[in-house]
Amino acid sequence: MTATTAGTSPHEPSPGPRPPKRRGVELSLLACAVLICVYGYVAVGLARNGAVPQDVAGYGAGLGVLALLAHLAVRLRAPYADPLLLPIAVLLNGLGLVLIYRLDLETAPDRAAPAQLVWSTLGVALFIAAVVLLRDHRILARYAYLSVTAALALLSAPIFFPAVNGARIWIRIGQLSFQPGEFAKVLLAVFFAAYLAANRGALTHASRLTRRLQLPTGRVLGPVVAVWLVSVGVLVLERDLGTSLLFFGLFVVMLYVATGRIGWIAVGLLLASAGAFAVGSLEPHVHSRVDEWLNPYAGIEAGRGPGQLAQSLFAFAAGGLLGTGLGLGHSVLIGFATKSDFILATAGEELGLVGLSAIFLLYGLLVARGLSAGLGVRDPFGSLLAVGLSSIVALQVFVIAGGVTGLIPLTGMPMPFLAQGGSSVVTNWVIVALLIRLSHSARAPQPVPVETDVLAPAPAVGR
Repeated sequence: MTATTAGTSPHEPSPGPRPPKRRGVELSLLACAVLICVYGYVAVGLARNGAVPQDVAGYGAGLGVLALLAHLAVRLRAPYADPLLLPIAVLLNGLGLVLIYRLDLETAPDRAAPAQLVWSTLGVALFIAAVVLLRDHRILARYAYLSVTAALALLSAPIFFPAVNGARIWIRIGQLSFQPGEFAKVLLAVFFAAYLAANRGALTHASRLTRRLQLPTGRVLGPVVAVWLVSVGVLVLERDLGTSLLFFGLFVVMLYVATGRIGWIAVGLLLASAGAFAVGSLEPHVHSRVDEWLNPYAGIEAGRGPGQLAQSLFAFAAGGLLGTGLGLGHSVLIGFATKSDFILATAGEELGLVGLSAIFLLYGLLVARGLSAGLGVRDPFGSLLAVGLSSIVALQVFVIAGGVTGLIPLTGMPMPFLAQGGSSVVTNWVIVALLIRLSHSARAPQPVPVETDVLAPAPAVGR
């Protein structure tokens, strides 16, 4: 008689080694993130007023409590999640609050930091709710058509409200205002992921067009193209070209990942170039931004003074390698969009090229860990959703950074986590929550499959 381990079948395969949870690493990184943000808050106070801000303890305690509550939710409900996602989000959000507070000191009547803190708290609350309540990301695939219906409704709503700074992207009800397009991008990512995952085979096996470039049949590709065209058309009517470019890039990237056909990238670039040329030529609001991009110093040459893009370039130049120091820049001269579209100019001037590169590395790491989760998830919907959510962040950072540095024309979008904007910060916290859930599914140990032929009882043998 051979001895076996108690409670273990001699034919049952032993489970593989469990991956480390690394929640202690996450907690340590969160503590570092909070301390960096508190240090920045103190540095601004010393630079502007020569004293430590009186509410620094409350700021540090508030940010620390939010980070701790988010960490506890991840520890309890997603213990195998990537340990870098949450600390990166906390650090970027905290730095955004520091930069907005710094700009508030020069625009005393218009204080945005308190409202941004409230929106950040709401974002963390939704993050916790998503991590705790969403046990399985595949549940979202059931609501694909509900998601796209809600997304189109949200995108269409601002048409009925007055334009703000040339674009109809806001819904204002009394003192409350928000951008519905920020929430729509997550809903469209869910729809694209669900539809492309369900029709992956038909999309991969193309039907006809030419010998070199084959496309799926219209019956398969028609619905998703129709949704994309409607959403982009509505955004063009609203003059929100930044979000239009974001949705177009999201659609092309997810279609390429779903099919594996590099031709979609070429088609996407051609269509984007043609659309940008047409809209830039016909739409006066966009045409003026293109003119400013082509010659940012035209206002100076004409005697009108520097425009926003010129002031942004001056701010980056003044920052140099190491920056002027927090609170010691002059990026407030940019004007009304200093705390939103051009907040990156404040970071570039006061933190320098080194600090700006660190911020870009944080965004790059956030996107890379999201894509890594997509590679590890075992279902097509989860993989495509992770790619879509990561692409949203990557495309948004590229469009904004390219606009304020003069690489591409300005589009008017908020920098994720850094810029003023309640809708943006709430949506980005939801994106991080979904990536946390996806990374947990990718790293969590899977149950060992039972081999029925091995464990089946042997036939009775006669005595």
